[in-house]
Amino acid sequence: MKREGFKSRLGFLLVSAGCAIGIGNVWKFPYVTGQNGGGLFVLFYLLFLVIMGVPVLTMELAVGRGSRKSAVQGYKALEPKGSKWHLHGWICILGCLMLMMYYTTVSGWMLNYAVKFTTGAFSGVTSEGVGDVFNNMLSSPWEMLGFMGITVAIGVLVCSLGLQNGIEKISKVMMLCLLGLLVVLAIHSITLSGAGEGISFYLLPSIDRAKEVGIGNVITAAMNQSFFTLSLGIASMEIFGSYMSKDHTLGGESLRIAGLDTFVAIMSGLIIFPACFSYGVEPSAGPSLIFVTLPQVFIHMTGGRLWGSLFFIFMTFASLSTVIAVFENIIAAGMDNFGWSRKKSSIINFFILLLTGVPCALGYNLLSNVHLIGGRDILDSEDFIVSNILLPIGALVFTFFCVTKWGWGFDKFIEEANTGKGFKIPHWMKYYFRFGLPVLVLIIFIQGLY
Repeated sequence: MKREGFKSRLGFLLVSAGCAIGIGNVWKFPYVTGQNGGGLFVLFYLLFLVIMGVPVLTMELAVGRGSRKSAVQGYKALEPKGSKWHLHGWICILGCLMLMMYYTTVSGWMLNYAVKFTTGAFSGVTSEGVGDVFNNMLSSPWEMLGFMGITVAIGVLVCSLGLQNGIEKISKVMMLCLLGLLVVLAIHSITLSGAGEGISFYLLPSIDRAKEVGIGNVITAAMNQSFFTLSLGIASMEIFGSYMSKDHTLGGESLRIAGLDTFVAIMSGLIIFPACFSYGVEPSAGPSLIFVTLPQVFIHMTGGRLWGSLFFIFMTFASLSTVIAVFENIIAAGMDNFGWSRKKSSIINFFILLLTGVPCALGYNLLSNVHLIGGRDILDSEDFIVSNILLPIGALVFTFFCVTKWGWGFDKFIEEANTGKGFKIPHWMKYYFRFGLPVLVLIIFIQGLY
């Protein structure tokens, strides 16, 4: 059966960027930037994105395009005879499944808040009452299960329609709306009175603030953010390489995806910081920034219901773009490994994704007493396994597979990566890819464990 392909290059770029652009970009990047000296952190982040994120992304895309298959079969097509690299493909599928075990719940929160703002549920709510809205949502099993279930249904439905008619067509519209909303919201935020203070806090490099945190901590935070922002290591990008044409080099396309991802992250800060400073609200980390701090800003703002609705619709698009992209990995794995049709794989995986999402959805109500890794709740435990173990180890495996003689090999990888028009990776980078890159990823892995 002929492999599906993207209808257009723009479709590929928007779907791939949609996979990278997620909830973490939108609340974590601005917060971490503010905590780490503003503009100085951004400079380090961009450096590490180019020397670490883009190379690993290029490797994932190369394995996909070189094999024209999803994770397990992709390794099998390229690995030396008798070797077992394809076992990592199964771990990648497990990693995608585990990522969705909690990501569908958090995506459901975004959808829930979009509905709440749109229907006026925040009208008349006091600043103190905003926190109660969030806590009441978490403590309601039916609300949590319902919105998680809707998220899974949307994701599977889009994937079941096929690559061009479903994923590419719908992600394209969603991503263009996301980018449009982003610009509208950012312009609105920076025109608020007192917004200048928030902009300077966010983007002006402050050596003093960086010294307070520690320059070493700023650098390691930038390394972490640049690595995790692209969701590398569980083949979430590899699948889109398998649908690509050979018209453009993979290094150039990786830079474009990373550029789109960074644009969204930086613009998100231009929405959040000016608004928080304008209304005298201290930006804080974690879910509370999105679900408690920002709604407090919106309820005091002129036209707050509209701006709150637009913001959470934007957040819903950001999270759903990732859900659809990762679901495609899981559904394609069923098609490639078991010979299922797209429809059959979609139906089977709908039930798998729905059932595996239940523990996290109930983790703040019926299962709130369950604490797993280091006393973490269900969501944080699942996130720890994916982010701190599976992503960095997976990135190391992809790196060794692409650059050592025991795997695919550097010459074959570079030939695939440099096929087409655009930026070509120079051959002298072989030694950096072989020795420098693994060290950087290893530092992230060790840091994550401690």
